[in-house]
Amino acid sequence: MNINNEDHARQTIALWQTDPAKAQLKNLRLALESLELSQMYYEQKGNEPGMARATACLTIITARISEIETE
Repeated sequence: MNINNEDHARQTIALWQTDPAKAQLKNLRLALESLELSQMYYEQKGNEPGMARATACLTIITARISEIETE
């Protein structure tokens, strides 16, 4: 799953919320890895807006992972 912006991150999380917690964590971690790679790519290219979007999405995904792990 390629998450492109904050709204897409929130929509994706909402779709996954009906899945079992274990499946959600797997999907969230995969999305996290993809976003980290995107962030590194944007950083190498000097794309500040891209880096900011990736960072915002990482924050949203990380927050959801924390929510699930503390439930």
